[in-house]
Amino acid sequence: MRNLYSFICLTLISFFSSCSNQEPAEEKLPNVIVILADDLGYGDIRAFNPDGKIPTPHIDQLAAEGMKFTDAHTPSAVCTPTRYGFLTGRYNWRSKLKSGVLTGKSKALIEDDRTTIADVMKNSGYQTAFIGKWHLGWDWALKGEDTIKGEGWDPKDFDQLDFTKSVTHTPNDLGFDYAYGHSGSLDMAPYVYVENGKVTAIPDTVTVNSGKYSWWREGPTSPDFVHEEVTPNFFERSIQYITDQAKEEKPFFLYLALPSPHTPILPPEEWQGKSGVAPFGDFMMMIDDYIGQVNTAIKNAGIEENTLVIFTSDNGGSPAAGLDVMQAAGHFSSYIYRGHKADAFEGGHRVPFIAKWPAKIKAGTSRDQTICLTDVMATGAEITNYKLKDNEGEDSYSLVELFDADKQVNQFREATVAHSINGSFAIRQGDWKLIMAKGSGGWSFPKPGDPAEADLPEVQLYNLASDPGETTNLQAENPEKVASLKSLLSKYIKEGRSTPGAPQQNDPIEGEWKQIGFVE
Repeated sequence: MRNLYSFICLTLISFFSSCSNQEPAEEKLPNVIVILADDLGYGDIRAFNPDGKIPTPHIDQLAAEGMKFTDAHTPSAVCTPTRYGFLTGRYNWRSKLKSGVLTGKSKALIEDDRTTIADVMKNSGYQTAFIGKWHLGWDWALKGEDTIKGEGWDPKDFDQLDFTKSVTHTPNDLGFDYAYGHSGSLDMAPYVYVENGKVTAIPDTVTVNSGKYSWWREGPTSPDFVHEEVTPNFFERSIQYITDQAKEEKPFFLYLALPSPHTPILPPEEWQGKSGVAPFGDFMMMIDDYIGQVNTAIKNAGIEENTLVIFTSDNGGSPAAGLDVMQAAGHFSSYIYRGHKADAFEGGHRVPFIAKWPAKIKAGTSRDQTICLTDVMATGAEITNYKLKDNEGEDSYSLVELFDADKQVNQFREATVAHSINGSFAIRQGDWKLIMAKGSGGWSFPKPGDPAEADLPEVQLYNLASDPGETTNLQAENPEKVASLKSLLSKYIKEGRSTPGAPQQNDPIEGEWKQIGFVE
């Protein structure tokens, strides 16, 4: 009996000793879901604007379960360039698009050899998918013409597109295993779905709606493309994708690019009048409900703990959504900030940003460091141990250290650059923000060329800590600060990057880039 007892003890000692010498189990890579809303203002979410009049309980819940970033910015105040910056980790003005946005028939903006966040994730073993609004151009097949004639909106302008043939230079060429969506905004023809380079149904009609909030441009429309059903369609496909991929061994990366609440404002009948604010508020409540369904699908699939969900917007709220109507009802899409979509002012590019990842992010936390949507690329790279090359993610800083709410982070980005619709720059460092324009650079007063700009200083300098509403231009009293921010912006432009690394080249363009004039 004593020998048996000794044998058992020795066996147990040997077992536990061998266990202690084993390598720790490799940490499983998280699933990553990025939901990018369209024209959603900072103040449109109750978690960011407690005085907001639009109920958003499900997005608020997402914030309560994760981390809020209260000083998050888009690289541009309009859609196309922000989407470029998010996908490439590179400021949009480094591309050939120096101002404005693309149309529904524009050629591809991102070159096939440009690394995207989808490439990073795919190269790290992820299954990758894009569902939604692309708005970065792809190359439609043509009926014998070498190039598309003009960027016009006349339905005849689309006659040269051959919808029976494959589309090229699509999201599939930029790291996405699966891609399903439409080419531009929901008010930009052609109104067709493209799935993995194939048009899902040939256009058989030309449609337009002239309602106050549901207007869209006239253009060819496929029988399976119903404007009112587009946003629900994208959500439902995404929920199914999450459910299916949760059963697979490989982690997945899903980019859900919403075409809403951008115009056309299309709340279904069951949501109409629910907000008591405006059709935009009703539409926003529908979107919020779908966000809740996505969150529930993640939980039901059993993958919540190790899934990073990011929810944000591509720019501030748009006046086309009826901002004046909502303001009369006491709802301010830009919250306390000046301006709106298209502007260099804060309302143009400060957006809500939520990150939920139960395994790594403490629920109910908040960060006030300045971040940019370009930072998602470096974040994905750090999570997957992918080392970015010098010509990848040139303006991207990883958010991973910020996800640890207990970690003291004194300075995150050296500085952050924003861009208005007309190509005007703004640079932010600490509390200080310099706008390289007399006015908004966008759609709010004073607009570019407005007579009111005549007597204004060439630049604007604001201290956002004491003046978040950008009411008092301090450029005259602080010439040294103006000079230092101008010099830093000049450095970022000339070196082709704002992160540490070897200098890079900005993309060449034909003609003169007028905003380059201040570069030292």
